[in-house]
Amino acid sequence: MTPADPPAGSASRPAEGGEAAAVDRELMARVQAGDEAALGRLMERWERPVKSVIGRLVGNAAEAEELAQEAFVRLWQQRERFRTGAEFRPWMLSLALNLARNRLRWWRRRPLVALEDWTRLPPADGVDGAGALEARERAEAVRAAVAELPLEQREALVLYEYEGLGQAEIAAIAGTTAKAVERRLERARAALRVSLARWLRRA
Repeated sequence: MTPADPPAGSASRPAEGGEAAAVDRELMARVQAGDEAALGRLMERWERPVKSVIGRLVGNAAEAEELAQEAFVRLWQQRERFRTGAEFRPWMLSLALNLARNRLRWWRRRPLVALEDWTRLPPADGVDGAGALEARERAEAVRAAVAELPLEQREALVLYEYEGLGQAEIAAIAGTTAKAVERRLERARAALRVSLARWLRRA
């Protein structure tokens, strides 16, 4: 996949469709009534996609784990704000997005910690072959290039390319318009074509 080509789908998300969305709405209605077991069901269904979105935004697995748990705490605390009959996915991912934004702002205010150091991946164990090493280098180059994007562009790219959301749905999550999301995606792709030119020539 090149930066301009969205994947066919993401294995990290719950099955999409009217039935799955209806299950989420039913569970959320039970959560609003104070049903902690329903919250547990929602966590089972959404912990992995929430963690995936946050992880791709903040670039740190441990932070993603912590923030995903915090997202469900916020869900419980703010359950009365959920509008009856609304789609659950945009609301859930907006909680995750806000937590990721806040954590990134917090890290940028810390003068002794560079974001690139915080997001650096640990070295893999063992000796890789040439092909595996190149794949790791390419994946790291993509990760680093995405991390360098302005936050609004990074959010749009992660939600569209990795999570398979449509532009209108991203707009609802990010609190903007579909046209603005389209522009952010265009700018993100243009920036990635420049920063990943070396790898795109090899493709």
